[in-house]
Amino acid sequence: MAEIEPGRIAYAVCPLCGDAAILDLHQADCTRHLLYQAALPPTISWCRCHGCGHVFAEGYFNPSAEALLFAATPPGQETGEDVERQRALWAEVVERVTAHLDRAPVRADAAPARWLDVGFGNGSLVFTAAEWGYQPLGIDLRASSVAKLQALGFEARRCDILQVNEPGAFQVVSLADVIEHMPFPRPALAHAATLLAPRGLLFVSTPNMDTAVWKALDAQQANPYWGELEHSHCFSRARLYALLEDCGFEPLHYAVSPRYRCGMDVIARKR
Repeated sequence: MAEIEPGRIAYAVCPLCGDAAILDLHQADCTRHLLYQAALPPTISWCRCHGCGHVFAEGYFNPSAEALLFAATPPGQETGEDVERQRALWAEVVERVTAHLDRAPVRADAAPARWLDVGFGNGSLVFTAAEWGYQPLGIDLRASSVAKLQALGFEARRCDILQVNEPGAFQVVSLADVIEHMPFPRPALAHAATLLAPRGLLFVSTPNMDTAVWKALDAQQANPYWGELEHSHCFSRARLYALLEDCGFEPLHYAVSPRYRCGMDVIARKR
């Protein structure tokens, strides 16, 4: 069988609502991205759904392109990297999530609350959740990251969220700067709802394109997200909230993320 050239599989319809009316929006150079390789497409075209207004890339990477991307680890995502500064950043998130949780992470009469971190990257959220008394599980698609997290004594698996089959087992599921990478976020969010215990919490962070910062970067022709090689989606707060509600969640809390430009942090409860 001939090897498939690295490239993108075009979306035939909007990946969120299924509308076939797709409008061309923007094309950007992605050759300056730190993970770019010459075998990958040098540009990325962005579209807007006529039906729901969602902004998404023209397509998602095929397995050959994914293999090239996952062969390297993005800067800042090596497991254990910059752990002291990251601890302070993630402490704010864990504290906010815990404040909305119906139970304490550790109680004398119950097992520790379980926290599933999807796409754990450098592992800092896993480390910080454990410090708060949670029992964390980190999943990631990079084998080297999983091996490093396991070597540090934490539970880690190489898989995506759809391969986790533990209904109702977790009090918290986090998608920290992950949802924009997923070709089809809706099935992942719906599955996250099945993994959560009743009234469990979902934490989602992603860039928010409906901000003054995003618009200023556009005006300066300096918006790094249009050339973001690994991203398939650009969310607004309103579109993210609508998607969460469609997938069985009630948004509870919004915050500005200090980790990425234009970032938003959202806490939602399983209905």
